[in-house]
Amino acid sequence: MYCVLMAGGVGSRFWPLSRAALPKQMLNLTGDRSMLQMTYARIRPLTSPQKILVVTNIDLKKQVREQLPELPEENIIAEPFGRNTAPCIGLAGAIILKRAQRDEIMVVLPADHLIEKEDQFRNTLQSAVQYAQKEKCLITIGIKPHYPETGYGYIQRGEKISRSLEKDVFRVKTFAEKPNRDTAERFLKSGDFLWNSGMFIWSVELIMNKFDQYQPEMAEGFRKIYEAIDTVKMYKEIKQVYSRMKSVSIDYAIMELAQKVCILEADFKWNDVGSWEAAYQIADKDEQSNALRTKDYCLIDAKNNYVYSKKKLVALGDVEDLVVVETDDALLICKKGQSQKVKNVVDSLRHKKLMEYL
Repeated sequence: MYCVLMAGGVGSRFWPLSRAALPKQMLNLTGDRSMLQMTYARIRPLTSPQKILVVTNIDLKKQVREQLPELPEENIIAEPFGRNTAPCIGLAGAIILKRAQRDEIMVVLPADHLIEKEDQFRNTLQSAVQYAQKEKCLITIGIKPHYPETGYGYIQRGEKISRSLEKDVFRVKTFAEKPNRDTAERFLKSGDFLWNSGMFIWSVELIMNKFDQYQPEMAEGFRKIYEAIDTVKMYKEIKQVYSRMKSVSIDYAIMELAQKVCILEADFKWNDVGSWEAAYQIADKDEQSNALRTKDYCLIDAKNNYVYSKKKLVALGDVEDLVVVETDDALLICKKGQSQKVKNVVDSLRHKKLMEYL
């Protein structure tokens, strides 16, 4: 079993802490390890470092190496440009195809999610791996929703087709984008929709065949890369192919088009930590429900706030439901329920060419 950790995102919703040079997956948002390090440690009991690939962007390769010194250097794959998840997965698939057997199982995981009950997580993956080996299908992991979240994508499950080591496996009926509140409530009420975790399991031969079938231009690019893998020409070829590669998610490129797509319902606690509000939800809180990631603070009639500051004392008076994040060169203050709009701040800074803050 090979495992691919996708670690190339920029994490713009965690500005101002997350920057191009230090994106979300490299941050210690929940403890003393980065999200990438936590993801690596979570999967490590299931496979060896020689079978773990990290796909990141070229500017982060050195940081990945520093954070994961156990990982072979040739297993840190640097994309020259961000092209979304389909090119990332196709690139990793070509590398695995070159280095391993065609029926090797490939597990794809985002490197910036928080998962509790890690034993259950690993049991779920092992069940999915066994089912993928047996049934030759594309599998994704769905999370049972506990509230009408509007920041996640959803997957509608169809009929139950099997049990794999006591885990229910369903046909995928439809994929749904991030919904508005009313739609999310309808999804939750129906009982047929699961959160889309962005985790995938399949044989490397099967997914590369699906690229041939549904994305032939991309597949041709991966064949060119395949010929250069583990040679001095590898990254030159990747750059040439990526310069012509369209940016598209694996959901759009393959999963929504393929016929035999299954979803395994998970029972572990999962959070993609996609916003400061999500960081608040998982943080320890004081008696007034304030989450405080700061050394010094003064709170007077303040409640339900999230505060992050490494150096400055933060004082709050008679406020609630705020996100306050301070760094050396920037200060973010926003309503907690609107923290998804931080991405709009980043877009505005880019439009104003204030690149020193990005």
